[in-house]
Amino acid sequence: SRLKPVVVIHVNHRNELGTAAGTAIRNFRQAGIPILNQSVLLAGVNDDADTLVELSEALFDFGVLPYYLHMLDPVAGAAHFEVARTKATAIHDELCTRLPGYLVPRLVREISGAPYKLPVA
Repeated sequence: SRLKPVVVIHVNHRNELGTAAGTAIRNFRQAGIPILNQSVLLAGVNDDADTLVELSEALFDFGVLPYYLHMLDPVAGAAHFEVARTKATAIHDELCTRLPGYLVPRLVREISGAPYKLPVA
């Protein structure tokens, strides 16, 4: 078959990886399905390198590779979670110095109408 399934989960913080998540991840892995994670960078939740390093390492312990770290989409009622681009890039730069490359998620942003997620430089 030309297509191979891949599961992308959405975990923003290490505390979300409990027993139920571990069981579900293990079931996918036993079925031979690769698992990636995407997170949203959220002020007051995961907007520091220590928290994101811990998340990437915990994901890897579960057999999941960090894939995307999204800048927050501008949606009503969520502005208090927004992280400035300069802070986001500084955090990402620190992740690059503290983690092996395969554990550093890509820092991206979605732009309405764009055909794919755009890297945040």
